[in-house]
Formats: sequence, C-alpha cells, structure tokens
Amino acid sequence: MPQRTYAVIGLGAIGLGMAQSLLRAGLKTIGCNRGPRPLETFAANGGQTTHNPAEAAARADVLFLAVVNAAQAEDVLFGQGGAARAMQAGDLVVNCVTVKPAFAVDMERRLAELGLLYLDAPVSGGPAQSAAGKLSIMASGSPEAFARAETGLKAVAAVVHRLGDEAGKGSAMKVVNQLLAGTHIAAAAEAMALGLRMGLDAGDVYKVITSAAANSWMFETRMKHVVSGDYTPLSAVDIFVKDLGIVSETTREQAMPAPLAAAALQQFVAAQARGLGREADAAVIKTFPGIELPRKKD
Repeated sequence: MPQRTYAVIGLGAIGLGMAQSLLRAGLKTIGCNRGPRPLETFAANGGQTTHNPAEAAARADVLFLAVVNAAQAEDVLFGQGGAARAMQAGDLVVNCVTVKPAFAVDMERRLAELGLLYLDAPVSGGPAQSAAGKLSIMASGSPEAFARAETGLKAVAAVVHRLGDEAGKGSAMKVVNQLLAGTHIAAAAEAMALGLRMGLDAGDVYKVITSAAANSWMFETRMKHVVSGDYTPLSAVDIFVKDLGIVSETTREQAMPAPLAAAALQQFVAAQARGLGREADAAVIKTFPGIELPRKKD
C-alpha cells in the first residue's frame, strides 16, 4: 500500500507540534497556515508547506484540522478554503478543534455526503505535549475513520480515547474537559490573588501549593506565568472565553446548571474586556483588584 500523505491545517501552538510529530514519524506531511512564520519553521525541518487549504487537501489522504474555532473549521472545509471539495472519496478529516457536539455531528454528515470520512478528535495538552507527540485525544467516529487515522494518531498522541462510533462523543468529552480546565485556571488565579492580597510572596505561594494537596496541573502550569511575570500566550484568554462559552451553551441545552463554569466564564470575559484577550490565560489574575503582580525580569 502506498504511503499516505498527511496535511495539518493551522500551524498554531498545537498544530505546528502535530505537524512536526507526523514528520518526525517519517510520514509525508504538508503544513498549511495563513501566516508565514510557522510555515518557515516547518519547512526548515523538512516539511512541505502551502498557504492554500484546498491545495493541502488535494495532496493529502488524511487532513488534520487544528484551527482556532468552529467558524474557521467551517471556512476551511466548506467556505473560502475549499478543502472538502478538493479531497478524494475515502479521504479523512480529523477535526482537532474544540466545537459543540452538534457541530461535529453535522460535520460528519456533510463530509459523508462528499464521500469523506470524519473523526471527531479534540485534543488536550499544551504546546510542549504537542511538540513531543504526547497529546491526549478524545475521539469518536466510524471504525473506518479510526483505521485510516491510526498511523497519524500514533504519531501525535500519547493516548487516544475511543469514545464511540459516531461523531459528537469526542466533542462532548472535550466540553467536560474544558469545564474543568477553565474553572481550575480561574480558581488558581483567585487563590494566588488572595495570597498576594494578604502579603504573601508569589514564589512562596507557588512553592507551597505545588507541594500540597490543593495543587492541580492548571495551578502548576498557569501560575508559573504569574511568578515569572511573563504572559506570553500559549493558551490565551480568548481561547477560554470561546471554550467556556461552548460549555455554557451546552449546559443550557442540557438544562443543567453549571454555576462554577459560569463564574469562570465571567472572569475570562472580564479579562478580555480589559484588553487581555491575547495574553496567556493566566492573565485572568489581572482582573483582581488590590494586588501587585510580579514583574517580568529583563
């Protein structure tokens, strides 16, 4: 069987690492991105590049979609990007974007009408995990989609959770994950802010909590930004406004109260309203009054 060609559309914090992991596994990989800098990085490592989603899709058997949101996914596949109609019958779209479960279900249906396979496969993990090929993937889709995706998934993920034979379950699980992730970040920022308000040193708070029962992965990774005073975005405030917005819509549709997620969403919206949307999501701590945050060292 001839070797498959893979394409990754969206070479951001997660997509670039995925493309590099595919390439490192010896798989023929095309990187597609609007901005030039990630393309230059990928090309320097031996990858093929293009700005055109339809061109990438036409050359690929398996297309990983790693753009920012559902609107971009829609545009890449069915809008100006034209990727779906450029693919051949039997080709596969692996959607790694956080979207509402209903969007994933509809995407599977629309691609099936074109003879294409779809895997609902949102990811968890940051840029470091992506670069190392150690993402966690929450996936659902047909057995045929899983079979075609298997080699690529092994290259980009440490674990693939197989959650069902239809699209939607993967995205539903990501909603659960993002509810926890967003509330954990907001709670971590609130706790650090309280410590600072009481005159504690940020480094001391970080050292004690990361060795205590109250620690969480989000506290450990996000409060590093606060201690260092460096809010360079890996995952931005804007991302959690989007993702917790999806959580809010989903819980409303399910007629289920989610007061902690709602409160976390308002904290991120407040940070966004202060012009912090493109800063690291830990910048939600800047919404708390009466605290002096550590400054970034030169």
